[in-house]
Amino acid sequence: MSDKALIIIASGSEAEGKAVSGMLLALNLKKYKLLSEVKLIFFGPSEKAIAEGNREFMGVITQLQEAGVIPVACSRIAERDKLTEKITEFGIELNPVGPIIATCMKEGYQVLSF
Repeated sequence: MSDKALIIIASGSEAEGKAVSGMLLALNLKKYKLLSEVKLIFFGPSEKAIAEGNREFMGVITQLQEAGVIPVACSRIAERDKLTEKITEFGIELNPVGPIIATCMKEGYQVLSF
């Protein structure tokens, strides 16, 4: 079994608890070195929650960044929904996530979605 995880946060403010649980999992996996690699992607509704400054999201995102997790959000959705500026203000990278997800799957990452 792989010791690498790709965590995809797709839930937004409508399912805040679910999204925050996924982010906290990523944080703890990284912080306590439970896995060798931890990647985190924001996708869809989670991007809107970030752009709107959801307090719960922002608190955990800061902790993730401090722990060395570099969150990435989908550039295509950010552009489509005009969220690019707000998301990048919070230090979140924007990239097309389809290729990232495909590469991680090919490299044996365990994919978890929240």
